[in-house]
Amino acid sequence: MSVEPYREITFDKDGDGPPGQSASLAALARQGVTELVVFAHGWNSSPSGATRLYSDFFAPFPGLLAPGTEAGYAGVVWPSMMFTGEPGPDYRALVTVLPEKEPVLDRLTELLVTAAADERAFAEFGALLRELTDVSGGGAAAVEAVPAFLLADPVEVCALFTEALEAEAREAGAVSSGAVPAGAVPAVAVPADGFESGFGEGLKRYWKGAREALRQATYYVMKKRAGRVGEAGLGPLLGEVARAAPGLRVHLVGHSMGARLVSYALKGLPSEARPVASVTLLQGAFSHYAFAARLPHDARRSGSLRDVQQRIRGPLVACYSRHDTALGVMYPLASRLARDSESLGGLRLPGASDPRWGAIGYDGVQAVPGTVQRSLAAVLGAGVPASGCVNVDTAEVVRSHSDVCEPELARVVVSAARAGR
Repeated sequence: MSVEPYREITFDKDGDGPPGQSASLAALARQGVTELVVFAHGWNSSPSGATRLYSDFFAPFPGLLAPGTEAGYAGVVWPSMMFTGEPGPDYRALVTVLPEKEPVLDRLTELLVTAAADERAFAEFGALLRELTDVSGGGAAAVEAVPAFLLADPVEVCALFTEALEAEAREAGAVSSGAVPAGAVPAVAVPADGFESGFGEGLKRYWKGAREALRQATYYVMKKRAGRVGEAGLGPLLGEVARAAPGLRVHLVGHSMGARLVSYALKGLPSEARPVASVTLLQGAFSHYAFAARLPHDARRSGSLRDVQQRIRGPLVACYSRHDTALGVMYPLASRLARDSESLGGLRLPGASDPRWGAIGYDGVQAVPGTVQRSLAAVLGAGVPASGCVNVDTAEVVRSHSDVCEPELARVVVSAARAGR
């Protein structure tokens, strides 16, 4: 680890952790620590990978802190699953976080590797995804309650994800060559004759989309898990720390789905506890309307984290980048499919003109009155405002979803904490 003192906080899928974790953090205050920076990794991280991430991210901090500032550091390790990036996917790696689903994962892996040009194989694949996510395949109520792509025709779903992946790749290539502006989300062209043209050997192409369907199915599971770990695990833990060390200022940082985790920790704080002095969300993989009291497209509804930013003594900073095609292309598609109960037939990839499905890591906090917009240069020069929601455009340094360990982002966190030189 690049910094000391450092503590690792671990939770299981239900937000339970080993005894003594809150006491270990509170003890840092007795050692003179006044600022505790807590970082939560995102989806698809192994424990060892998370520790490396924390070491790399925290490395610049000692040189950024004001003289006399005593900081401590903590990394949250939670079971977020692990995909390998190999051409022949080792999806059995999911067994480490979904051990009860081992037979299902074995068969899913076999189907993905075989990639048979057979409708029956896709039908079995769809049924296995429902079993993996504990989703029922029948009844109108089920359609309303779960992601539509888990219930729709598997061939259509896999075709749609294939088209979206290819659109994402085209956009990334065009942006890197300067042919189109970053953030110009392309449309997905569904064949004019529906998905009929994919039948026969053409069906093999749709197994690329099947891999993404599996990723989205596990994303659905992990999305719920991140919220549960934050609300039932980290939030109550921080409440215990606040009771034992009331002077300790906590600064939460989350990347991707870890941003969702630390945001839900605010919801899980005991009502009397206010230990959190700042929150910085890096490429947050959850709705940009999460903190809104009213949704722009439906004033009767609010965001899932309505007003929890008021539990923070300082600012809520959302760092976002238009170069994050994972959040700009795939996230809106998955979000739309997770809420639509209509047939998938004829769907197109939602573009930037449809804000209902946007991610906070792509365009920042939305629909919260008073939210301040800042460029990265402005924040690095003049600092982060002392309170409220602050959107920081980090596209200057964040070129992809995984660009986390940039020294400029560490400076944003330190500025939000009001602990810098």
